[in-house]
Amino acid sequence: MEYQHGGDIYTNNVTMDYSANINPLGLPLGVKEALYKAADSCSFYPDSQSIRLRKELARFHGVPAENIICGNGAADLIFQVVQALKPKNALLIAPSFLEYEQALKASSCSIGHYCLKEESGFRLSEKELIDWLEKNGIDIQMLFLCNPNNPTGFAIEKEAMEGILEYSRDHGIFCVVDECFNEFLQEPERYSVLDLIGNGGYENVFLLKAFTKLYAMAGLRLGYGICTGREVLDQMNLIRQPWSVSSLAQAAGEAALLETEYVKRTRQEITCEREYLKSVLSSLGFLVFDSMANYIFFRDLRPEAPGKEKLLYKQLLDRKVLIRSCSNYRGLDDTYYRICVKLRKENEEFLSILKSIVTEGK
Repeated sequence: MEYQHGGDIYTNNVTMDYSANINPLGLPLGVKEALYKAADSCSFYPDSQSIRLRKELARFHGVPAENIICGNGAADLIFQVVQALKPKNALLIAPSFLEYEQALKASSCSIGHYCLKEESGFRLSEKELIDWLEKNGIDIQMLFLCNPNNPTGFAIEKEAMEGILEYSRDHGIFCVVDECFNEFLQEPERYSVLDLIGNGGYENVFLLKAFTKLYAMAGLRLGYGICTGREVLDQMNLIRQPWSVSSLAQAAGEAALLETEYVKRTRQEITCEREYLKSVLSSLGFLVFDSMANYIFFRDLRPEAPGKEKLLYKQLLDRKVLIRSCSNYRGLDDTYYRICVKLRKENEEFLSILKSIVTEGK
């Protein structure tokens, strides 16, 4: 089966990976130290309930620990929540993260799509979505919302999200809100629904978060969900594997929550470098969309691009640079790509290679 995501450095010979949206600052020092100290605990089974980690997450987010569930990365929890609720019909925003569709298909769920439009910058409008649901009389039991969206990087404010969540609650729709990239935003609280569901009244919402991207912990696999619907969490706990979160991952998670300066520096670096990359990409003739996250979504407008399969992807791979082709996202073709945001030195090197490709064809 073809690899569906970024970060495939194992089957590609690359020296520069711009396909995976991982924090360019790397694993925080405090997390490395925690991992070293936790090494001896590997002789024992990990805490199957992640009690200490859930307590620290509860303190960090200001929510009860019993409303938190931990998993082997966000993907693990996506599959769990689908298996727990077993919706017959679900709606996905397109384009968006591929794992949602995979989890729904594994549960034999019928899937509908609401396609975002390029002319509106692939931005989701809550009013247009609700109008579309009303007009078409769509019968769904589950809706996935990625905010900021992947691969587009655009986020909608929590007031707009609230409108969708209210509509969903009133129409029996369970919402999975994926905020795995929220902490990369300049004002994450402006876009998060955490305080909405924390105040009660939204038992139909499962908020998905992860340590993977923000703390550069992709290899450790640690995600978590927040939900006030007790029956949902109880069902997820019934079907999940008992030791799905390793003792190393739990120790790393506890340590990561203390890395406040690291997160602050991350936002500063990402904001600066994202705008720098967007500016140069635009000057090279690419159509750059208005990403707010730690990745950039763009389109190759060169005349030869539509006629050649994943042209830019292959040209860069020939130079041992890996980017994310978005051709396997619904509604996109071989001319759409996504790159992550790294630090200035790497970005300059990447742009130098990209410039050589563009000018070579002129």
